Amino acid sequence: MDPTLADRERLMITTLSTIKRQDIVIAKEYDSTSDKPKKIVKRVIGLPGDTITYHNDVLTVNGKVVKEPYLADYQAQFKKDKLQSTYQYDAFFQRLARQSTAFTTSATGEANFTVKVPEGQYYLMGDDRIVSQDSRRVGAFPKKDIIGEAKVRFWPLNRIGGV
Repeated sequence: MDPTLADRERLMITTLSTIKRQDIVIAKEYDSTSDKPKKIVKRVIGLPGDTITYHNDVLTVNGKVVKEPYLADYQAQFKKDKLQSTYQYDAFFQRLARQSTAFTTSATGEANFTVKVPEGQYYLMGDDRIVSQDSRRVGAFPKKDIIGEAKVRFWPLNRIGGV
């Protein structure tokens, strides 16, 4: 979830809130190699029944443009140098960014794509779109796999506050 959240940060979550678009949630993700799910942190992009469209990094939900201000820093860096300085620690990430035609692409690399979110499911994406493993690759998440909404970061102390 870079740049919004960093590895090893600690979050307080609530299981009582209604899930809304752009909330940050913790969900269970299952993979084919284990019966045990891993917990992931992603942003809600689509609610049940939504039609999600991306056209050159502009998000449209049900025909209305939705701003994503939390992506501004990485989108600016993508335009500047395709995130090469940001990803200098990882050659694989640098290669993915160099090959990307937009900051947000489909699982097959298309800058323009549309997804219909199935009823009872949520479309989740990470904020670091180029390298995020999310609904674009693993599909939508059923409500039963949403653990809760992240509300407050309490560690590290110098970053304490709402998310």
